[in-house]
Amino acid sequence: MNGAFADVLLLLAIAVALVWAFRRIKLPAILAYLVAGIIAGPDVTAWIKDPNDYHFVAELGVVLLLFSLGLEFSLPKMIAMRRLVFGLGAGEVIICTLIFAGLAYIWMGDWTAAMVIGGTLALSSTAVVIKQLGESSQLTTRKGQATVAVLLFQDIAVVPMLIIIPLLAAENAQVGIWESLGIALLKGAGVVVVLMAIGKWVLPHIFREIARLRTDELFVLATLLVALVAGGLTHVFGLSMALGAFLAGMMLGESKYKHQLEADIRPFRDILMGLFFITVGMQLNLAVFWQNLHWILLAVLLIGAIKMVVVRLLAGVMGEREEDAWGAGLMLFQMGEFGFVLVSLALTYAILPQDIASLLVGVGVLGMAVTPLVIQRCRQLVTPLVRGRSRSDEEDITQPDVSEPKRVLVLGFGRVGQTISRFLTNEGIDHLAIDHDTKRVQEAIAGGAKVYFGDAARRDILKAVHADQVELIIISFAEDYKALEVLKAIREVNDHAEIIVRSRDDLRLQEMMEAGATQVVPDTLEASLMLVSQVLSRSGIPIRRILSRLDQARRSHYGDMHGFYPGETTDMDPEKIDRLLFLHAVQLSDNAYACGKELRQLGLDELAVQVKSVRRGDDEFSEVRGDFSLAKGDVVLLAGGPRAIEAGESYLLNG
Repeated sequence: MNGAFADVLLLLAIAVALVWAFRRIKLPAILAYLVAGIIAGPDVTAWIKDPNDYHFVAELGVVLLLFSLGLEFSLPKMIAMRRLVFGLGAGEVIICTLIFAGLAYIWMGDWTAAMVIGGTLALSSTAVVIKQLGESSQLTTRKGQATVAVLLFQDIAVVPMLIIIPLLAAENAQVGIWESLGIALLKGAGVVVVLMAIGKWVLPHIFREIARLRTDELFVLATLLVALVAGGLTHVFGLSMALGAFLAGMMLGESKYKHQLEADIRPFRDILMGLFFITVGMQLNLAVFWQNLHWILLAVLLIGAIKMVVVRLLAGVMGEREEDAWGAGLMLFQMGEFGFVLVSLALTYAILPQDIASLLVGVGVLGMAVTPLVIQRCRQLVTPLVRGRSRSDEEDITQPDVSEPKRVLVLGFGRVGQTISRFLTNEGIDHLAIDHDTKRVQEAIAGGAKVYFGDAARRDILKAVHADQVELIIISFAEDYKALEVLKAIREVNDHAEIIVRSRDDLRLQEMMEAGATQVVPDTLEASLMLVSQVLSRSGIPIRRILSRLDQARRSHYGDMHGFYPGETTDMDPEKIDRLLFLHAVQLSDNAYACGKELRQLGLDELAVQVKSVRRGDDEFSEVRGDFSLAKGDVVLLAGGPRAIEAGESYLLNG
């Protein structure tokens, strides 16, 4: 027991260190778990001599992953996207599976192993791709939606693959493979009927009663119990436990408890899935990996090229734009996390040799490692393939007259840009909008709007619309990084115009001001001001005084609105944490270092901390200067970044 405890403790320590390091360089946590397994495995340190000791616990991670997938399986969403899901998604899975299986059969001469390899390589990484799409603001684009549709079908296709692999292992048994598959399908249908009946008539009453008790522990326990009982039921019928968990999740996916269930199960799922990927990493034979690194690189490129071409051809047949078709294919180039699940299952049933499994794991690790970079550079990588088409698209759009400079430029013609344009039109102010969305520009021009097609970050586009002579420019993009890119491009050609920039929040406000913005309008702070104006108006405050307060807040660049008290639900993303401005109250004890000292003596500015106010008894000092002296019992309100706040508090109390 002591040895097992030490092994688990060591694995956790390695995993924590590697996840932190990988997130710092913006790589997915899955890769950190795989590397942790490689380090702890028999080929490096041999701390864990037999990965099979952890197989059962790791399998629970797969069960909970499939349960979560079932929760996200929305029938209405599936119906709405059925054309892409069952057209593009099904076509990609079937065609790529057959192509990869054919190549594997030519290589190995074993059709059973070839089918497993084909199914494994046809899948892509749902976790990594969707996360990167969200972070790069491409999730709602057309190529993003096409990518999600393919991933959705791939996730569904995992379920029959999990059924088929054990049947492939029993191929040489007395019962034939097709007969076995038929029996499995009948069993599966019976289990589905039983689970659906339980889900419709039993589980809602159980969870309703649990919800009334308002006991979080009971809700979590019941969720785990449902997932494991459903998995155990399918296991009894000779099917995969993961299949039962998927069905259980699907049953509860349409209930009103869906989001609570998902939140409760996520910590267990993530921890156990981390352990699963660690066990996968342990199975990587480093000697095989290094000896065949050139073949692994070639395999990643070949697999990616085949997937791109297949998706491009299928999407083209379905009428998708060439740029979106190539982009979706490029994003799906890698092997996914479910591929590791299938490889592990195939190893369990001795369908794949250990060396081949190591090669597949190597292909998966390498592909997922470069996925974030590929998705971020998707447009640049795809542009050479669609350059001719892009020019023709631009030529098909009737550009408005730009022979003379306009009074106002609106960069970005989304909902915010269109609203600004309507008000400018109503006031008779001559203006021009710029947008890079072909469909949106065509629709807008057809409706009579003055919109120029092009990328507002390109100098040639800015010069074409005389941006160097315009006096007022509005940047209305929803993505802060895009707004900042456009802002810098404008300042290179126009150093005198007033530029008003829209941003999501105040995280990049200072950076935008330093880049040349005249005014930055954060959505969250402006929404707060609008709510404040309504509250003050309904409280009887004169409208002139309200407008004066709002104007003062904007002129000070929302100075008094920066900083907030963090809570349990505050997003502490490592990529954002250094830009967050928190508020934190520090009470000075009798022997605190700062007692009796003036603020100028303390030099808190050197720690990047600002004193917002000091409360002494019932008195509140909202404006304190350098000569203000602190006393014991004072409550000092600090503003600054999380690390600066921590350093400031320590300095005030201990020196």
